[in-house]
Parts: sequence; structure tokens; C-alpha cells
Amino acid sequence: MFPGAGRVRSAIRSLQIAGAAACAMLVAACSGFPGGDLFNFNSSNPAPPPPRADASQTIGTGGTKVALILPLSAAGNAGLAAQSMKNAAEMALAEFSNPNIQLLIKDDAGTAQGAQQATQDALAEGVEVILGPLFAHTVSAAGASARARGIPMIAFSTDANVAARGVYLLSFLPESDVDRVVDYAVSTGKRSFAGLVQDNPYGSVVEAEFQQAVARKGGRVIALERYPSDKAQMQEAVRRVAEAARQADTVFLPGGADAVPGVAQALVAAGVGVKRVQLIGTGLWDDPRIFADASMQGGWFPAPETAGYRNFSNRYRARYGQDPVRTATLSYDAVSLVVGLVKANGPHHFTDDVLTNPSGFAGVDGIFRFRQDGTNQRGLAVLRVTASGGQVVSPAPKSFSGSGT
Repeated sequence: MFPGAGRVRSAIRSLQIAGAAACAMLVAACSGFPGGDLFNFNSSNPAPPPPRADASQTIGTGGTKVALILPLSAAGNAGLAAQSMKNAAEMALAEFSNPNIQLLIKDDAGTAQGAQQATQDALAEGVEVILGPLFAHTVSAAGASARARGIPMIAFSTDANVAARGVYLLSFLPESDVDRVVDYAVSTGKRSFAGLVQDNPYGSVVEAEFQQAVARKGGRVIALERYPSDKAQMQEAVRRVAEAARQADTVFLPGGADAVPGVAQALVAAGVGVKRVQLIGTGLWDDPRIFADASMQGGWFPAPETAGYRNFSNRYRARYGQDPVRTATLSYDAVSLVVGLVKANGPHHFTDDVLTNPSGFAGVDGIFRFRQDGTNQRGLAVLRVTASGGQVVSPAPKSFSGSGT
């Protein structure tokens, strides 16, 4: 642990407690987890647009300049998310007592060129850290410029490929979902795994991590199949996994409510007894449509616990008159983090050693820490699917053990 790590955690927690309503520590059930890429972005039933923000704006008068780069002028859900994230960042500053921060809001329009220009403008204005951008292609463009100047970036993409030393991802990464649910399954005695993974970019990420996570824990994957979106064409993959599941104790079905219940129903029809074989999935299961499906009952999935997001959402609604989009917690936590680090670390706010503190930090979505490679680790619970919603079977940890590297 680096010198002053305890002061960092203490300062951040003090700031949260001193806020208008303390920053609660966990997150609500939602359809998917926050992050800025299409395979992990909840676009169904979006909230109405929050009040339109200026594309370029400075909030606060503190001595430490911090940039927040968002696709404020982008069309559709990207712009909607950006506006809500901007509001949440402003709310964070308003809730904390005397934050020594000057927040420079920059619009990248959701494009690589826009992100690069916004980063160059922010660097020219003397920022010490950059929050955002939201998407993988914008993080790549912005991160190159920031790293060349030695300015760290805390970005919101869910694509671990754009993480690097100095470019840290605060989003929920699919890999973390897989690690948590496999760890829990093995801890309960599960050893033989089969899987059905949708043939798309999200499926590719979770498939690779699933194989690695099972191997690390000493289990074995006895069958792993890809299936297409077309239900008529998935039957052969279902048949092969159903046959293998006779020797398996666990079946992995990652993905969201648009696909997974149909796959589970097909497995049941092919003879897989879901009372004998444990179904496991990812955070995208956190969806009322999953809970309502009889074939999914009893399945396990990872998720943050719920109290923190409810608290955050209530405060946001009181301030802005409507609900936040789910990604808003990311910008809130990012701003809260930099305020705490400025309070705790004097002139050395944002060094790699400070940002990769192995003890981690606390936020709306629970505890988190950044790894040296720019990815993150989060404290997730494991929940069981029931008709009334997710029920916690393994609570989210309150602290980290080990180095996290």
C-alpha cells in the first residue's frame, strides 16, 4: 500500500458523508450495468432527456482543473446518457463541501476526432486528469493524447481493450461479471461447466473470460457453443449443450433478456433439468423479463447490491425532476474520487500509485479499484433469480484482499 492510502479512503468517505445526502455504496437492479459500449449499454426504455447542457462549460472555481469529456451533442441514447452524466457530475460537486475542483465540460460528439480535439483543448487549459470519454473508439483517440502528456484518464468504456496504464476504466466490465459468478459457483462445489454464448461481440468477450475463469479455479468446461440470433438456427447448438449437460453441474448463459430466456426454454425442452443443473449468467440478467421467466428461476448472476443506486437516484430526481440514466453513477463516482484525491494528496493527486491503490475506493456502485493495466475490479454480489426479483445469495465484499494485479 502506498503512503497515505488510508488518508485517501478516509477523505473520500468523509466527503461522501458530508454531502447533502451521503453517497450510498451500492447499486440498483437494472437491465445491464453501466458502461459506454453497445454490448453493455442499456438502450431499452430510456428515460426522457434531462435538461440540455451547454456543450462547453466550466463548473466550480477550485484550483485543480479536471476535464469531463462526454458525447453531449450526439444523437439518440448516447446524447441522453451524456446529459445525465453531466448532471450527475455537477450534483457531485454540489454535494461535497468546498471541493477544490474546476470541472471543464467538453463535448466530443461521440466521435474519435471530437474526442481527440476535446482532449487537446483540455490539455491546453492545464487539466490534471481527464474523466471520460464514454465509448471505446473515443477513449482510444483521447487516451493517446493524454498519455503522451502524462495526464491520467478515468474513462467509461466497457471494452477492456482500450485500457492501459494511465487510461483507467471505471465502468462495469463483462470480465468481472464472469469472474465473480464462476468464483461463487466453484465455492459451492460446482466443477463441470457447459455454456451457450451468443455469437456477437459481447459473447466473444465473456466466452474467453469464462474459459479462463473456470481453468483458474480448477474446473473444466465440457461443452461451449455459440448460437446465432435466429432462434430457428440455434437448435443444433442447444442440442449439443443439452447432451453434454448430462455430465455438467453448471450451464453458463451470458447475455440479456432478449435472448437468454429463449435459450433456457430450449434447453429445458431438450431435457436439461434446471433443478439439477445450475444456470449462471452475467449482470445483464438483472432484468424483470428474466425474473418473470419460469425456466430462469434459481439461476445465479452477479450484480451490485441495490441501496446505493436508489439513494443516488432519489437525490438526482429531487434535483432534476426526472430519473438518471444508468451510466450517470459513473460520472458521479469519478468526480467524487478526484475530489477525495485532491483533498488527501496535496500536489500528488493523480499518480499511478495513488490511482491503483490496492485497497480501492468506495462509490455509489460499491467498492472498486483500478489495476495497473487500466482495467478494474469491483465488489459484486451474487443474486438468485426469483419471480419477485434478485435475491442475494453471496453479499458484495466490503473490502478487497490481495493486490488485484
